[in-house]
Amino acid sequence: MQIVLIETFLDLMETRNFNRTAERLNVTQSTVTHRINALEGMFARKLFARNKGGTQPTAAGLRFLDHAKALQHQWHEAARAVETAGAYERSMRIGLQHDLAARYAGDWLAAVRRDLPGTSIYLEVDYSNQMNRDLGAGDLDLAILFTPHYLPDLHYERIGEVRYEMVSNRVRRIEEVKAEDYIQAVYSPAFDRLHRQAYPALSTAPIASGETTAIVALMQTLGGTAFVTASDAERLAAAGLANRVADAEPIAQAVYAAVNVRTRHAHQHRRIIAILQALLSE
Repeated sequence: MQIVLIETFLDLMETRNFNRTAERLNVTQSTVTHRINALEGMFARKLFARNKGGTQPTAAGLRFLDHAKALQHQWHEAARAVETAGAYERSMRIGLQHDLAARYAGDWLAAVRRDLPGTSIYLEVDYSNQMNRDLGAGDLDLAILFTPHYLPDLHYERIGEVRYEMVSNRVRRIEEVKAEDYIQAVYSPAFDRLHRQAYPALSTAPIASGETTAIVALMQTLGGTAFVTASDAERLAAAGLANRVADAEPIAQAVYAAVNVRTRHAHQHRRIIAILQALLSE
């Protein structure tokens, strides 16, 4: 069975539209039709029903969905194994939340290389939504993220937290902070909820971002007040670029490790997660 048939099927399950899937896969609509027809021919069953209401999966299509995801994941694993054959015993593709990269990536991967010298590592820095999708599709083997989606094929576990502190280059006390000079941080839905509960008057700021690096740059260029990671707060204070805002309570963001359920007990996965967990605890 060609993997392109599986990937076309999975995309059509998302879009429920042949033309939209053709656009996303950069092929013609007739190519999508041909691929689905070929897949249906193999099973001698219709996988989709097309009518005036659009394209809907049949009972056979719904039953095939989980198997198709597993096949796609296994194909990506096999492809990566073959690509690195002869160089390393195994390879790992890891996703890391943006705000964790600057602080932890270097020490983390250095320790991983020492502990697992036979494993090649590809690190991709991204946001939680994309990493959840990539894990589900088999494009990542492991991800460290802020927002779990608890998809059926994925296993999540909380491994620590990151603390965010309010800093400013305009004011020194929380009662002096004005919404018009505030840069709102939206690092995750959970962080946003805690922020709105603690600082409702500051949740209508004119500028917002979901990444500390961008927020620090905005604050230094425009001036103002914002939540940044505790390590960035320390760095900015030491450099005289900003001060911690007195009486502003820090906000803790939980950090999760995510893997496919089939590999949650694998030695290399457990070791990689444990190393970052130790760094977070420091």
